[in-house]
Amino acid sequence: QFIKNLVLVWVGNLLGIVVGIVLLTGAQLFTSGVSPDVADSIRHLAEIKANDLTTMQIFFRGILCNILVCAAVLMAMCAKDITGKLLASFFVIMLFVTGGFEHCVANMYYITAGLLALSNPGYVEQAIQAYGFSVEYLETLNVANFLIKNLLPVTIGNIIGGAFFIGAPVYYLNCEKVKQ
Repeated sequence: QFIKNLVLVWVGNLLGIVVGIVLLTGAQLFTSGVSPDVADSIRHLAEIKANDLTTMQIFFRGILCNILVCAAVLMAMCAKDITGKLLASFFVIMLFVTGGFEHCVANMYYITAGLLALSNPGYVEQAIQAYGFSVEYLETLNVANFLIKNLLPVTIGNIIGGAFFIGAPVYYLNCEKVKQ
C-alpha cells in the first residue's frame, strides 16, 4: 500500500506540474510575459541540476532535502495556530532551497520548465552568450538525463531521507501510542 501510494503521489505530482507548465506557457511566461530573466533563470537552474551534479551529489542532497521537508511537516503539525504552522514550514523549506538541496517534485518543475525554455531559440542563444554554454552542453538537458541522472536518484534520496531519518525514528518513539 505504501509503495502504491508513493507511486500515485509521484505520478500525480509529475502530471500536475506538466499541466501547470502548459498553463504557464499559455501565459507566455517563457516567451515574453513578466520578465525574460525568469525563463533564463529557470533554464540555467535546470541545466545545473541535470548536467553539473554527480549522481551521488544528487542522491545525498535528496536525503538532506527530505529530512528538512519532513521536519517542516512535523513542526507544522505541532504548531497550534496558522502563524506557527507557516513560520515552522517557511524557514525550514527556505533552508532546503538556499542550501541547494534536491527535491523530486521541485526538480520536476524546474527541469521540465528548463526543457521548455530550451525550445525557444532566443533563450538558447541567450544561454550561449550569457554563460558561454556550447550547443552540445545545452543538448545534454534532455528528458533521458532528467529522468535517469536526476529524478531517479533524487526520488530515492528523498524516500530515504523521509522514511529512515524522520519516519522510522518518529514511529519508533511513538510505537506504544500507535499500538493503542
